Amino acid sequence: MFRAPAGLTNEHHRRFPTTFVPATSGSGMNALVIGGTRFIGRHTVTELLDSGYGVTVFNRGTHDNPFGEHVEHVEGDRTERADLERAAERDPDVVVDCVAYHPGEVRTAIELFDDSRYVVISSGAAYGSEEIPKREGETALHDCTAEQATDDSQETYGPRKAEIDRVVSDAAAHGVEAMSVRPPVVYGPHDYTERFDYWLDRVDNHDRVLVPGDGDCLRHLVFVEDVARALRIVAEEGTPGAAYNVGDRRLPILSEWIELVADALDTEVDIVTANERELAAADLALDDFPLYRSYPHVLDTHRLSALGWEATPIEEALARTVDEHRASDRTGRENGPDREAEERVLSVLDTL
Repeated sequence: MFRAPAGLTNEHHRRFPTTFVPATSGSGMNALVIGGTRFIGRHTVTELLDSGYGVTVFNRGTHDNPFGEHVEHVEGDRTERADLERAAERDPDVVVDCVAYHPGEVRTAIELFDDSRYVVISSGAAYGSEEIPKREGETALHDCTAEQATDDSQETYGPRKAEIDRVVSDAAAHGVEAMSVRPPVVYGPHDYTERFDYWLDRVDNHDRVLVPGDGDCLRHLVFVEDVARALRIVAEEGTPGAAYNVGDRRLPILSEWIELVADALDTEVDIVTANERELAAADLALDDFPLYRSYPHVLDTHRLSALGWEATPIEEALARTVDEHRASDRTGRENGPDREAEERVLSVLDTL
C-alpha cells in the first residue's frame, strides 16, 4: 500500500502523484505484473527487476516462466474475480496490466488494486479519428457500445481499448492512481504475433522483397523494450487518469524498414513495389501484407518524453531484434502472402 508523507492523507497522495518517489528507481518496491511471460509482459518484468523492484507475476501458468526464482508467481485467470483477489493480497505498490482486453476487466482490477499505482496497456488503436499526429487528450477516441465492450473480435479491439482508457480516467477522478500507455504495433525479441518476423524472414531468405504500394506506407512502430520502460516510468511518474502514447522517435516508411532490416541482417535485397492492380495478378491485396496501412498512423510522444522517457535508436533495436529472431523458430509467414504468390507478381512485373 502507498503511504502518504507525514501530514498528508492517502487522498492527498492520490491527488498529488509527485509525492510518489520510488527509492532508487524501485528499490524496495513491489510490483505485480498481470501477464508477464510472453512478449511485452516479459520485457516489463525484466525492466522492473533491473530497476530494483520485487516482482510477482500473475497469470494462468500456460506459458513457461523465463524468470525462475527471480520472481514470485500467483497462478490464476484474470477474468475470475476470486483469482484476482488472491493476487491483490500481495498488496503491490505498482500493478502493470499487460493483458486487459475488456473494460470490465479493468474496472475489477482498479477496484481491487485501488491502493496501488495501476498502469494498463491500451493501444494506439483506441484513437477513432485519423489525424497526424494523434495526440492524447485531443484526438477523438472510438466510441464503445455495451455489445462491443464484451466482444472478442478484432473489429472491436480499438473501441474496447478506448473504453479502457475512459475507465482509467473515471477511476482517477475518484482518487485512484490509474494510468494507461498507448503503443502502436510493437516489435522486438519474443514477439509471438510474428508480424515483424514476416519481414525479417523475407529479407533474410530472399534477394527480392515484394512491398505493397509504393513502399511509402507510414505506420508508427515501437520497440518492445521501450514500451516496458514506458510502463515503469508512467507507474512512477505518470499523472493519474492520463494516457501516454509510446512510439519510436524515428518513423521510417515501409521500404526504409526493409533497408534497415537488411543492414541489421548484413545482407542486401532488391525492393520491388507493386500496386493494387499488379498484386491482383496473384489475387493479392495491399493489406494482405503485415504492417501495411493505407493512411499514416503517427502518435505524438511528447507527453511521455516529458517524464524522462527516451526511445532506443532503431539500429540498436533492430540489432537485438534480428539476433533473437535468428535464434528462434519464428518466420511470420502465416501473416502475409505465401512466397509462390509473390513470385507470380514478381514474374508479371519482370515483363513490364
